[in-house]
Amino acid sequence: MKLSIGASPCPNDCFILDAVVHRRVDLEGLEFELRLADVEALNRAAFAGELDATKLSYHAYAYCVDRYVVLNAGSALGRGCGPLLISKRAIAAEQVAAGELTIAIPGRYTTANFLLAAAFPAASHTKELVFSEIEAAVLDGVVDAGVIIHENRFTYAAKGLKRIVDLGEVWERQTGAPIPLGGIVVRRALPDAVKQRVDRVLRRSVEFALANPEASMPFVREHAQEMSEQVMRQHIDLYVNDYSVDLGVEGRRAIGLLFDRGASVGAIPMVTAPLFV
Repeated sequence: MKLSIGASPCPNDCFILDAVVHRRVDLEGLEFELRLADVEALNRAAFAGELDATKLSYHAYAYCVDRYVVLNAGSALGRGCGPLLISKRAIAAEQVAAGELTIAIPGRYTTANFLLAAAFPAASHTKELVFSEIEAAVLDGVVDAGVIIHENRFTYAAKGLKRIVDLGEVWERQTGAPIPLGGIVVRRALPDAVKQRVDRVLRRSVEFALANPEASMPFVREHAQEMSEQVMRQHIDLYVNDYSVDLGVEGRRAIGLLFDRGASVGAIPMVTAPLFV
């Protein structure tokens, strides 16, 4: 059975999917056709129902929960790994809260944008950019501040940019839960047995990558553009962890909290369908 699967070209996604793409583990008779795209492009592909399985932002999942269900394996979820709000000049959090700044975001439906809105409800002057363009937009004065994700967490300081606030820290302080950034979902309409096979295959792929970290590095480097080896490895270490193997009770609780809190303030639709495989 052939299934389409979407993922970003970021190191963590390439790391966990390498064993699937290169058939290093038992695929249980499944064949996967990989589509690599920016996270917001993947979110919108999920809205359109274009893929059988895909990585997406947990914020975006609230808008396509009728089409997809979350796998236990493959998530980017953890502590100390949230998006950062950064600027070129010194800006106080109170200025952000006042809602007068123009802020670059890596997509309307990213969890990063959700966390910005949750921390600073009045910060509504936003500009959508591809995540890799946000540092330059801040440096060039196109925007006052920017929400950075992925490897930019490791590069902004060297470019002279300043952290205003760690949006993940705000979430952790308010909820006590890990930060649910993104996960891999599978088409809800597929037979349950197929969904379970996909989940087992993805878990096997993550476990293989963690046990054999060097095996995936050629695939990671191929899509990492000009990223340094150190940043690639920092990226993987930060975003691939035990929750990537299995969400577990705590991971599922964190995702549920995001949905409950978001719906309570009208940031996302109320969700009643079961969320998990």
